[in-house]
Amino acid sequence: MSRTPGDPGDSGAAEDAALTLAAQAGDVSALALLLERHRPGMRAVALSLLGPGTDVDDVMQDTALVALRRIVDVRDPEAVGPWLRMVVRNTCRTLLRASRRSEPVEEVPMPPDSVTPEQVLQSHALRDWVWEAVEALSPTLRLPVVLRYFSTGITSYQQIAEACAVPVGTVRSRLNQARTALAQALTAAAATAHEDVLRRTKASWQEAHATLDAAERGEFERVVKDRYSPEVSLLAGGVRLGGADLLVAGMDGDLSAGVRQRPLHVVAGRSLVVWEMELVNPSYAPDHCPPAVAWIMTMDGGRVGRMSLYHSPRPRAVSPITAA
Repeated sequence: MSRTPGDPGDSGAAEDAALTLAAQAGDVSALALLLERHRPGMRAVALSLLGPGTDVDDVMQDTALVALRRIVDVRDPEAVGPWLRMVVRNTCRTLLRASRRSEPVEEVPMPPDSVTPEQVLQSHALRDWVWEAVEALSPTLRLPVVLRYFSTGITSYQQIAEACAVPVGTVRSRLNQARTALAQALTAAAATAHEDVLRRTKASWQEAHATLDAAERGEFERVVKDRYSPEVSLLAGGVRLGGADLLVAGMDGDLSAGVRQRPLHVVAGRSLVVWEMELVNPSYAPDHCPPAVAWIMTMDGGRVGRMSLYHSPRPRAVSPITAA
């Protein structure tokens, strides 16, 4: 019986298992070897679904980045080859679905709805060397990569374009550049010592909750003075709206209107932090705010120097005729 290209025999399964366990422990060279061992089989899957073309290379790069984040998901280390090919297959199908729409809205595979943010943090926490590679990117490349691969609610090209205030084509170009740079940066980052990303992310979760608790007590102005740069800029859609005073007034205004925020997901790097929040409107004004907002914060000397807000669009109303 013939084997799928890239699918090792029984002796190779043991080596796969050893490499997978090492990669799950944070060994970037082990993951690189896994991707190289299974590259023929992965590429064969992509070619069978997409045919020859540049899309195949994009899918292979996307798969490598998904593997960087999700290698901890592999329950059977000996079955890492089928898992990698499944990631390729899902990425191809997403690309094919998107090509039939008027706007590109490719989605990154997300955990099930029943999984809590805390569980996601524990099981999908990025290895330190991954974050070091992300930090090595330029700011213009770093933001779309963080949103696409590490956020939960701003992953499509269209959403990223709106959050970054650039055209969709620019998002595609920057992601292509970032994937190439990230692969090179990972190699350089593998041999250096890095701070504990898990600890930093946990601290950011705590800070998000503490910030909202302080706002409830009427102390958000103090938080802004303590943790934000005096020259902080508040932006939306790439347009500067104001500074610290507007930040405080906006939070106080929402609270006075009965709107509350609940942290859903946190991405915490040294230079870029994203808090994804659910917006809970009061029962007497259910449409006061959109369903969610992301605080996209660029850090400056340990303080927030720039904060961009991205509001999730409101659900489209369905007319009785359309619903029927």
